[in-house]
Amino acid sequence: MTGRITVFCAVSGVAAGVIFALIGGWDLALEALAIIMLLDYLTGLVVAGVFHKSPKSEGGALESKAAFKGLVKKALIIVIVVAFHQADKLTGKSFFRDGACWAFFIAELISVVENVGLVYPLPSFIRRALEWLRKKGEHLGHEEMHHKERKTEEKKKHEQDLHF
Repeated sequence: MTGRITVFCAVSGVAAGVIFALIGGWDLALEALAIIMLLDYLTGLVVAGVFHKSPKSEGGALESKAAFKGLVKKALIIVIVVAFHQADKLTGKSFFRDGACWAFFIAELISVVENVGLVYPLPSFIRRALEWLRKKGEHLGHEEMHHKERKTEEKKKHEQDLHF
């Protein structure tokens, strides 16, 4: 039994070392992101499992498929953080990874507050802040979409100019 525990600890330590190397080490940004991701997952489980008010399952009850999707989404966030850390290594800065941590932290924070709001009445200033953040996110999304459309049109025009 002691040999199995030793092997398990060694494998776990190596795996953790590889993950932390890929993710850029453990710092406050990653700690905050990990904690808020855990809180989001746990509040989602409580909303579904205890209160049966989850918008992600029929009848609002806890559903293993919805819970698994939540874990997959958290894993994909980590994939993005790893990818952005690689961009940081190429540039010699810590802008991309930290930016990803902040962006996902805010998204997860909103989700935690929304989860709590499903079972507990939120103060009006929190509801207003959430609405402002949602509108700001939608506005930024529209600006980005229009920017991409303009770039595509400019590229097409430039290609047409090259052909004449």
